[in-house]
Amino acid sequence: MARGNRNGRKSVRPNNNGRRLATQASVDQAVKSICDIMRRGNCAGAMQYVPELTWILFLRILDEKEEREEQEAEALGVPFQPSLEAPYRWRDWGCPPECLPEGQTNKRAELQDAPQNALFNFINMELLPHLKGLKNRPDATPRQKVISEIMTGVERVRIDTERNFCDVLDKVHELSTETIDPTHVFTLSQVYEGLLLKMGEKGNDGGQFFTPRQVIKAMVQVIDPKADETIYDPGCGTGGFLAQSFEHIMNKLGNDATAEQLETLKQRTFWGREKENLIYPIALANLVLHGIDKPNLWHGNTLTGMEIYGGLFEDAPQTFDVILTNPPFGGKEGKEAQTNFDYKTGATQVLFLQHVMRSLRDGGRCGIVLDEGLLFRTNEDAFVKTKRKLLDECDLWCIVSLPAGVFTAAGAGVKTNLLFFTKGKPTKKIWYYDLSNLKVRKKSPLTLAHFDEFFRLLPQRAASELSWTVDMDERKRIADSEARPLKEQAATKGREAALWNERLKELKKAKPLDEEAIEEAEAKVKELTSQARELAAKAKEIEDAVYDLKAVNPNKKPDVDTRTPEDLIDIIEAKGREIAEALAALRSQTRIIRFDE
Repeated sequence: MARGNRNGRKSVRPNNNGRRLATQASVDQAVKSICDIMRRGNCAGAMQYVPELTWILFLRILDEKEEREEQEAEALGVPFQPSLEAPYRWRDWGCPPECLPEGQTNKRAELQDAPQNALFNFINMELLPHLKGLKNRPDATPRQKVISEIMTGVERVRIDTERNFCDVLDKVHELSTETIDPTHVFTLSQVYEGLLLKMGEKGNDGGQFFTPRQVIKAMVQVIDPKADETIYDPGCGTGGFLAQSFEHIMNKLGNDATAEQLETLKQRTFWGREKENLIYPIALANLVLHGIDKPNLWHGNTLTGMEIYGGLFEDAPQTFDVILTNPPFGGKEGKEAQTNFDYKTGATQVLFLQHVMRSLRDGGRCGIVLDEGLLFRTNEDAFVKTKRKLLDECDLWCIVSLPAGVFTAAGAGVKTNLLFFTKGKPTKKIWYYDLSNLKVRKKSPLTLAHFDEFFRLLPQRAASELSWTVDMDERKRIADSEARPLKEQAATKGREAALWNERLKELKKAKPLDEEAIEEAEAKVKELTSQARELAAKAKEIEDAVYDLKAVNPNKKPDVDTRTPEDLIDIIEAKGREIAEALAALRSQTRIIRFDE
């Protein structure tokens, strides 16, 4: 049965009705209340309610954005062409009738008073087909093409009843840009930050697409993308790095931004790739609502090149000025992905690092999140060779060691680091900064304030208790001096083995055969070959150890127990007395209880 205005006409409220959501917790609670309705309305899991929330919230905020743009255009006396017109705008079918100015009505009011399923019929048979068809118009704008892509996977309303659907619309209507605190990155990012965080906590897959916003802000601040640069994220998730880069550039430009700069920023600056069907429309929605009219996002597998939709990635540059990314780590790639790379491995993060180096132009800058394992592992050729290529072709000028719990809340407990490098010249020195001693928990998360000293020391790469510099040229020189004698010994053993092998061949040709001499020669060849191999392996291990890039703070003072054996005995005796006194008190209480009985 269609739902009417159950409570009658309420007093007039502005479209941004509801209390101000001033904290992340309040935003999370607002989203949770929406998800609770969706769960009871046939969207039991994240695979159902995340896509449903995406398109509903997107259309709500899009309408608010276009209404604001229309008012600005009217004030300037310039024409404005909206992406959507009546009755396909949120204000027509989504806005609660009681939120309209007195005397006004809308399509939703008409549908709620109509026979059963009238609202669902309009959404499923008119609204969704109209939105999907926008990109096929000959004069379709970039925003209209993106709207169609966001709606491509939406076949129908998933929520079971019109009553539940209207409850969701009412709650989503309260998520206005005017009711959410502007100090956060962006409305939709804010909403999905809380949602994906909760998914991660429950062991779901949402956390793999989530990078804590404070980490994103710090990385963007370090790389400092400019208005005339192309910015790329090969595993963009919900689009956090691209959205934050846009905000960073806009804040730097301020009121001095030219029309040409704004046009470039909104159309040709931001590029990315995302594989997951669930996340791709969320990223598009996020970036459009952020103000990027044409987010150039490619839908497919970055590593294999398998494309799902590339229509928004046309005319993409071969290389980019800036890359900011948090690639997946811990995954295993098949041969289809490995064939595209010089150093073949199943480790997803190693292949992504190779892709990043290939995609960065000479002089381009990169900030990337990498797991600890990639930094310290030297026992697999692909890891070592990839890091050697990184240091030979790029200036890896900074590594920040993050605390262990930064990604735990998002479903990933792996220890991580931030790497910053510039392509085009080899690494001479690496400046490290250590945040690993911070205790990061749910109630005490990593904040931008934790990076204050890092930003103060970064310009001069200054030394402190938490920062130090590693001279890679010196490290290579020392390794070379240690490995060279071993390599020379290995070469000598190899030559000796070759001589004995020649002698062995001659002995086997001689008649009669000298079995004892042959046996001795075979043993010598085997022994010398083994010794040469062992020496070469030790030399290689020393040379490969150069590429163990793990942050090991030389200023960190070890915890040394200075207590003497006598001190420890005194402590044990004192604890023994405490236990004896506690047992005596317990026995005394037991006697009293028995006496009372």
